[in-house]
Amino acid sequence: MTHYTQTRPPISGRRMTLATDLDGTFLGGTEAERSTLYDWIEQNRDSIGLIFVTGRDPAFIIEMCRDRGLPWPEYVVGDVGTTIAKVRADGTIAPIPALEADIALRWDNAGARVEAALDGHRGLTRQPTEFRHRISYDLNPDIYDCRAEEIVTDLGLDWLISDNRYFDVLPRGVSKGPSITRLIAHLGIPPETVLCAGDTLNDLSMLISGLPAVAVGNSEPPLLAQIDDHPRVYHARAHGAAGILEAIDAMNLHDIPKGV
Repeated sequence: MTHYTQTRPPISGRRMTLATDLDGTFLGGTEAERSTLYDWIEQNRDSIGLIFVTGRDPAFIIEMCRDRGLPWPEYVVGDVGTTIAKVRADGTIAPIPALEADIALRWDNAGARVEAALDGHRGLTRQPTEFRHRISYDLNPDIYDCRAEEIVTDLGLDWLISDNRYFDVLPRGVSKGPSITRLIAHLGIPPETVLCAGDTLNDLSMLISGLPAVAVGNSEPPLLAQIDDHPRVYHARAHGAAGILEAIDAMNLHDIPKGV
């Protein structure tokens, strides 16, 4: 799929906006299920807005859309909520300064301090990718020393473990939920027309943000335990892409393809 350049109605005026995680959610399910969802979005761009809310960085998103046929989003909340950006017509992703200023202030160039504090920490291996407002580690649950959490907290920052294999260090109070909420308000999108979709603990703050939400059928058990009592979160039976369509239909957010 190529990046669309034709004029669309403002995203605030669409019938619904899908704000979705990528791995395991928008990228989850069978190839046929993903194709059904992606084709349906492309055929209904005038009435459906698309925002990626992901732990992935902009470079990954561009590669997936440009080279692997993923539908282009219009906005991105990336890097576990520490990037808030608009997708330009030329396929580049541009941070929105008005929304990122507070994130940068909260991070306060903490990278070197975090690296020094967690250097050699048992069970954590620094990921090579450089991020602007976070640091990420691969986590080995068999040897992980949970004192890392206290170390990060004492630095005035937040930590997040997801899928029992990733450890993210984030600015205090910054994650997917607060960032997607700020973006929705900034764009003037009616909150009741948004569907947030996810499958792991790094989606928790987004799913319980008060916006309509779905935990797809392949969601990790620790996430399901955290959202069990939240009435605005739909628990899909279907996995990944099919779970998103299931929720859209169940919540009457938009007509879906026949036969799904």
